[in-house]
Amino acid sequence: MNAFIQDLPKVELHLHIEGSLEPELLFKLAQRNGISLPYASPEALRTAYDFEDLQSFLDIYYQGANALITEQDFYDLTWAYLERCKADNVIHTEIFFDPQTHTERGIAFETVIKGIHRALQDGETTLNITSQIIMCFLRHLSEDSAIETLKQALPYKEFIVGVGLDSSEQGYPPEKFVRVFKMAKEHGFLTVAHAGEEGPAQNIVDAIELLGVSRVDHGVRCVESDELVARLIETKMPLTVCPLSNIKLCVFDDMSQHNIVSLLRKGVAVTINSDDPAYFGGYMTDNFKAVSEAHDMTHQELAQLTINAIDASFIDESTKREYRSRVIDYVARFS
Repeated sequence: MNAFIQDLPKVELHLHIEGSLEPELLFKLAQRNGISLPYASPEALRTAYDFEDLQSFLDIYYQGANALITEQDFYDLTWAYLERCKADNVIHTEIFFDPQTHTERGIAFETVIKGIHRALQDGETTLNITSQIIMCFLRHLSEDSAIETLKQALPYKEFIVGVGLDSSEQGYPPEKFVRVFKMAKEHGFLTVAHAGEEGPAQNIVDAIELLGVSRVDHGVRCVESDELVARLIETKMPLTVCPLSNIKLCVFDDMSQHNIVSLLRKGVAVTINSDDPAYFGGYMTDNFKAVSEAHDMTHQELAQLTINAIDASFIDESTKREYRSRVIDYVARFS
C-alpha cells in the first residue's frame, strides 16, 4: 500500500506556508538576517515540538516566522515546500499565508506576496506543480486589522485566489469576521475558513452560513451534529482535514480514533492535507500513510481523497478533468 500511496497523484488544499519552515532552513534564515534564536540547534528546536494544544503550537510558530524578513526568504521558504511536493507527487497545491504575522512586525505586504508568488511561478515552470495562493486573516486580531489587510492585498489581487480565516478558534467565532468576508467576496475573492477543529460544530455551520465559504478547513467536529453531517453530504461541502496535525494537537489521541475514513465512507467530501508539516511530523505522503496504516483502506478510497481534493480545488474545470483522469489512470495501471 505504501508504494501505491507514494506515487498516487495528490492535491493539497490546507497548507500554511509559514508552517513548512523546517528547523534547518529556519536557522539558515536567522543567521542570514542576524536573528537570534532561543535554541542551540535545529535538533534542540525539534524537541520543543511537543504541543498540548493549538496555542502551544502557535507560540513557536510565530516565533519561527520572525526569521522571515526579505523577499528571498519567502521565496526560499516556498521553494523548499515545493520540493517536498515534488517528492510526494503533489500535482497541485493551494497554500495559505498569514500577512498579518509579517506586517505586524514591519515586513511589507509586497515583500511577502512577491516572494511566495515568484517561487510558485518557478514551481509550475520547473516542477510542473500548479498552485494558488489564499490569504488568511488571523482570528485573534480585530476585524479592522483584517479589513486593513484586505486593502493591502488589492494591488496584488491577480496573485491571490481567495481569503481564509485561521489561528485559534477558541473565543474567536466566525461571526466576528462577517463584514470583511463580505467585502472580500465583493472584490471577487473566494472564501474558506478554519472551523470545527478545536471549536464546536456550530463554528462549521456559521462559517458556511455567515461567511459563505466554499470549503471548510478541518471540520472534524462535524460529527457532533448528525444534521450537519447530512448537510455536508448533500451539499458536497469539502473538508480539508489534516490527520497528523490533529494527532499532534490532541484533537484525537490516536490515528485509529480519527474520523476521516468513517466520514469518507459516509460520503463526506473529505481531503487529506499536511497543515503545518514542519511542526506536525509529515507532508502529504506521510499523512496518507498514517491514515492508511491506522485504517483498512482500499486503493479506490485513497484515490477518492485526491478526487475530492481536485473537485474542491479552485482550478479551472478543464484542469480538474485532466487531473481526475490522471488519478483514474494511475489506479487502473496500479491494479
